[in-house]
Amino acid sequence: MREYRPCRPRLLLAASTAALLAGASAAHAQDGPSFEVYGFAQVDYTQDFDRVHPKWDDALRPSKIPTEDGIYGDDGQTSISVKQSRFGVRGGQEVGGQQLDFRFEFDLFGVGGDEGQTTFRLRHAYGSWGPILAGQTNSVFMDGDTFPNTVEYWGPNGMVFLRNPQIRFTHLMGPSQFAVAVEKPGNDIDPGNVRQLDPAIGDNLQGDEKLPDLTAHWRYGGDWGHFQLAGILRRVGYETAGTPDNKPKDHKTGWGVNASSNIKTWGKDVAHLSVVYGEGIASYMNDGGTDLGPKIAPGAPNPLPVPPPPGSLRGDVLPMLGVMLYYDHYWNDTWSSSFGWSMNKVDNTSFQDGSAYKKGQYASANILYTPAPALLFGAEFLWGQREDFDGAKGEDVRLQLTAKYSFSSKDFFN
Repeated sequence: MREYRPCRPRLLLAASTAALLAGASAAHAQDGPSFEVYGFAQVDYTQDFDRVHPKWDDALRPSKIPTEDGIYGDDGQTSISVKQSRFGVRGGQEVGGQQLDFRFEFDLFGVGGDEGQTTFRLRHAYGSWGPILAGQTNSVFMDGDTFPNTVEYWGPNGMVFLRNPQIRFTHLMGPSQFAVAVEKPGNDIDPGNVRQLDPAIGDNLQGDEKLPDLTAHWRYGGDWGHFQLAGILRRVGYETAGTPDNKPKDHKTGWGVNASSNIKTWGKDVAHLSVVYGEGIASYMNDGGTDLGPKIAPGAPNPLPVPPPPGSLRGDVLPMLGVMLYYDHYWNDTWSSSFGWSMNKVDNTSFQDGSAYKKGQYASANILYTPAPALLFGAEFLWGQREDFDGAKGEDVRLQLTAKYSFSSKDFFN
């Protein structure tokens, strides 16, 4: 999450996220109606010394690093992109004795069917009235304030990061807050080697999303920073389209725990820390892995016949561990740096393909210059690595140069 912050690209997110989770603060409610148009124009020059999937040249995602030499062509690629540029509106007023706030925001970084393109991508679209919030924004399982001051778009892979449609309730308790939500489910299913046994089944496996995900967190903040403990409980299901009774089909229980913190050290410096562990939570991670993969049932013949005996193949949630360690250092009022490392690791199931994602690592270091509140220039060195289930590895090294101009209607109209 990268809010409009003129001289500190992400560090001052704590206040904005706390306000988002809690609805409007009392101070905000006293200010009366508000409306703001905001955003930034940004251009990134990326010199990649290795290679990633061609549609992801403008972001370093370890899951998009090849583990087979030459599969995407020669190493060394140049890209110039404006995809990070952003536009949004937000505002609020008192309605029925409670503060009503709204936000609508998008950037230009295409994903999904638009991956690789400069196109509309919705980030936030929500309204909050008092303690109730409805719409798309940061998951309750996520802590957006732990995102370090990196300029590369995707960021550390080992942290929870998902903006998700949801209905949320937040309760403030002095320096603490408690939030709970039901969120849109989204199951990422890996058919693995099932296709080799029965293509009709493997090609038609799909997620079965009968129940919403349940998320909650407790957060405590102070002058020293903040600590957040979040949890998730979800139904991860699968079914087969076009077969009698849509079998094989089944579901498992996914769960996860995410502990995160920002710790102020000296001056403006901040340490960003997070560790997450769970089963079937890949959909909520910033990058890498799948929620569910195939395995052979105990006692089934090995190798399996074609087609496999009924009940010999099962789906199971994949355990995952994610870690992030970053540090933001401010040399003076105009120069700053952010550096750190992140990792996530999957415990693959027995019947996943050897090319399945197993582990990814991400590291970066930068130097940022803010000569004026609305201007930012940066240079960032990045390294990423992917490891597959069969042990194959691939790496990517790149340099990114960034220029950014941030704007707000409040800078022009008071």
